[in-house]
Amino acid sequence: MSRVIVVGGGAAGMMAAYAAAECGHRVVLLEQNEKLGKKLFITGKGRCNVTNACEREKLFENVVSNPKFLFSAFSDFDNIQVVELLREAGCPLKVERGERVFPVSDHSSDVIGALTRLLKRRGVEIRLHAKVKEILVDRGMEQDRESSERRRPDVKVQIKGVLLADGQCLTADAVVLATGGLSYPITGATGDGHRMAERMGHTVKECVPALTPMVMAESWCASLQGLSLKNVSLSMYCGNKRIWHGFGEMLFTHFGISGPLVLSASSFYGKCKDKNTVTVVIDLKPALSAEQLNRRILRDFEENRNKQFKNVIGGLYPSKLVPVMIGLSGIDAEKKIHEITRLERERLCSVTKNLTMHVQGLRDFTEAIITQGGIKVKEVNPSTMESKLVHGLYPVGELLDLDAVTGGFNLQIAWSTGHLAGRSIP
Repeated sequence: MSRVIVVGGGAAGMMAAYAAAECGHRVVLLEQNEKLGKKLFITGKGRCNVTNACEREKLFENVVSNPKFLFSAFSDFDNIQVVELLREAGCPLKVERGERVFPVSDHSSDVIGALTRLLKRRGVEIRLHAKVKEILVDRGMEQDRESSERRRPDVKVQIKGVLLADGQCLTADAVVLATGGLSYPITGATGDGHRMAERMGHTVKECVPALTPMVMAESWCASLQGLSLKNVSLSMYCGNKRIWHGFGEMLFTHFGISGPLVLSASSFYGKCKDKNTVTVVIDLKPALSAEQLNRRILRDFEENRNKQFKNVIGGLYPSKLVPVMIGLSGIDAEKKIHEITRLERERLCSVTKNLTMHVQGLRDFTEAIITQGGIKVKEVNPSTMESKLVHGLYPVGELLDLDAVTGGFNLQIAWSTGHLAGRSIP
């Protein structure tokens, strides 16, 4: 039996504490906030998109950064097992559009309550308002400076415990580091975990906001603030190369665009080297080919030959979008339909299928759902989640350079990496 300390009471931390306790270890869970699962509480607009009910292979397809690293974690504890565990703990779940899984009650507090019950049943000691200042290690034999800088795998560094902010030291045989990333700083996300990992020799890849709204250059976006578009397709380009494509919903804001489609696309923005060339192209009528749309517009025009252009295209777009589409088409709003040329009609069709905007950047961590970047996965054993540099250290969840698109996949990463770490502690 080992003494295990889990630092961080979020999704990954709670799952790691549960798995370690289930294996018979003495587990102490330290959470700096006044309650467990503070970020879980606000995810999914308070509903908590627990996971996704897709096939296991699709879990990997929806991971943006380092999906291969998660092979063992997803094999050890996948989406089906998450659902079964929560149901057994008294939190019934349901599957909605896009195979997103939510609690039947639509209350994230029920997910947190179920996990808390599991922890208590397994005898996990939960300490709230317990902020960790430092991870304590025993560096063993002194290494020469050159080998230390190269972080040779044979450097003997062993976990000793943790130092709390109040000065108390707790000894441990293993420490699971589950402090999360930088998103939603109101939940206490400060980057402390990354800084502690760096002091122990780990490399932290630059952290940037992910699953976050986009800031667009086009001024007309602001005029569409509040307009939600459903059943549209969105493509993101880096120069001439398409780097992401999806179908669903989006929302215009005073600064640009947001919504499920946009949030998922934003995770690929950081992958583009020349960010000045990033564009987003919206197909407002993805169910119609360009030829079919052209015939539809031609039919509408023939039925309204003597009407003004501005009074005819309302059937194609939401009313709020009409003035913007008139401006982008280059057709005079007062022009009679029978005066519109074939080239003008084709341009209107092209703008409808290719509504293009230029990305200026992303919103910051206060609006980002997750963090992209983090501890390099090459420095962590994917079969156990144990650090390759510090024996007895298990970094999990959002601390690692792992992230996925929207739909419950990021929480699945937290559940799986946390569970594997807890189960792997000897």
